[in-house]
Amino acid sequence: MKKVINAKLLYRRTFLIIYDVISIVVASYAAIWIRYELNWDSIPSHFMGTITRYLPINILFTIAIFYFFKLYSSLWAFAGETELQNLVFACIVSGAVDGLGLHIMRIGVQGVPKSYYFMYVFVLIMMIFASRFSYRFLRSKKHKMMNRNNATRVMIIGAGDAGNSIIREIVTSNYSTMTVACLIDDDKSKWGSYIQGVKVEGGRDKIIECVDTHSIDEIFVAIPSANRLVIREILDICKDTECKLRVLPGIYQLVNGEVSVSKLRDVEVEDLLGREPVNVDLDAIMGYIGGKTVLVTGGGGSIGSELCRQIAGHNPARLIIVDIYENSAYEIQQELLYKYPELDLIVLIASVRNTNRMNSIFEQYKPDIVYHAAAHKHVPLMETSPNEAIKNNVFGTWKTAQAAAFYGVKKFVMISTDKAVNPTNIMGASKRICEMIIQSFDKHYDTEFVAVRFGNVLGSNGSVIPLFKKQIAAGGPVTVTHPDIIRYFMTIPEAVSLVLQAGVYAKGGEIFVLDMGEPVKILDLAQNLIRLSGYKVNEDIKIEFTGLRPGEKLYEELLMDEEGMKETDNKLIHIGKPIEIDEMKFYAQLKELKEETKNECADIRERIHEIVPTYVYNKDNGPK
Repeated sequence: MKKVINAKLLYRRTFLIIYDVISIVVASYAAIWIRYELNWDSIPSHFMGTITRYLPINILFTIAIFYFFKLYSSLWAFAGETELQNLVFACIVSGAVDGLGLHIMRIGVQGVPKSYYFMYVFVLIMMIFASRFSYRFLRSKKHKMMNRNNATRVMIIGAGDAGNSIIREIVTSNYSTMTVACLIDDDKSKWGSYIQGVKVEGGRDKIIECVDTHSIDEIFVAIPSANRLVIREILDICKDTECKLRVLPGIYQLVNGEVSVSKLRDVEVEDLLGREPVNVDLDAIMGYIGGKTVLVTGGGGSIGSELCRQIAGHNPARLIIVDIYENSAYEIQQELLYKYPELDLIVLIASVRNTNRMNSIFEQYKPDIVYHAAAHKHVPLMETSPNEAIKNNVFGTWKTAQAAAFYGVKKFVMISTDKAVNPTNIMGASKRICEMIIQSFDKHYDTEFVAVRFGNVLGSNGSVIPLFKKQIAAGGPVTVTHPDIIRYFMTIPEAVSLVLQAGVYAKGGEIFVLDMGEPVKILDLAQNLIRLSGYKVNEDIKIEFTGLRPGEKLYEELLMDEEGMKETDNKLIHIGKPIEIDEMKFYAQLKELKEETKNECADIRERIHEIVPTYVYNKDNGPK
């Protein structure tokens, strides 16, 4: 195979050299012919003699110049601006060497006219350009002919550098079965113009019309510099076209020269949330974490692992990851070791329910800051295993917080949930008890204990979006519990960055509440995800309503009515006022709760309701 490839390369280079020799000869005589207004008979014979005698030397020098400028080693099927520049410079240098050679050697009684050299360079450029770029042109025409009837017809939104790069790749690729039918751009100065033969039809108001008139199958959004609000507005239009949508991730693709079809990704539901990325004070976080020993429980989970990623990027003295699940702990360990080879990283397998193990870890490593993300979070599963939820969430938090207090941790930040507000499920009620533990501990120890409460995060383990994607990939149906159910959403990196900044604000005893933006209907998410995947709702992919699951409610709240709320310097982080509790009674209730869960109580919910009066549950639907 290698010999075949080398033979083809040799044939191509031999052909190009022969063609170039002919081009040099033609350019040499054509230049003087053009100089004398295409009248061969009027050309003085001594000019022709001069050109003819110098021609062999000119050929040798020009071929050497072409070789130096890589005109025999470039892949002309993919030729671009660099190759064109090399070609032009090579021909100019050839003209200069031609003139210099004629002058030095003084061939002939009289030199050729000065205009000859300009004509020579011009003709040579045209001929060499034709040989190098004709292959690309013919390849493009062949691609269009082959795909005229069966190609995927593409609309590109964004007639800039990114759009141009994608068109070029589609046109030149032998493996692409796409045809770019039209371009859309809001810049009026581009309307009606062409990029590589593709017309810019107009602005975003033309999207629906052009999808119909050009029979578009897929839409590529190639505006890497656009903010999320602009992308959302465009996608809101596109999702009604029933075309499959793909988007270029971000401006760094353009800066790094990584714009290509392979970099386009499927549009995600989060692209439609239309909220700008959360901004945090990175310098404050750096000063808060930098040089500290930080411990993260549940460090292999979706929230815990992102905490570890962002902490690792803020120069901690040491990062300790604690998780009971070895596979996820191993994954984040390998990721961080690869990305931060200088990081002092400790990964430990441990359960927060094991008192001796947690005490041993805190005694040995003496962390300065603890992020407690370990918890059972899946609502329906915890409804059927409530004792496990209490053991892990409530008493795991108690034991971890107690170890933090005994061994001098400066700050302890617990990850809570909006489901802790007026809970209707065991998971939410258990988290509310955890918040009460944290606020109680803060009154009695030097450690600053705080909780951070937020809603659903996109892409987390057990969240609805990955489930919808799997259901769509399987051909449906997509299951939604109730047509009116709504949830607050935030991306995992956004939520974690706010958790880190909340830790900076912490003075002890606060419950920080993250602003999750506007609530989103789950039905809208399902419909949008189906449309973004290129399917018709309830035709290609059906939506089925399955009814609210045990412990699930139509909407989540972020604050209890009696808590009140005040702002911080970051308008997306608020502080709920601590609720006064009878600690003696609370500790006695916790002691009874611990005994009952240890004895595997058949129905622990009434005991939980006594501790959390706002917890409401359906007595007819007990644990199974």
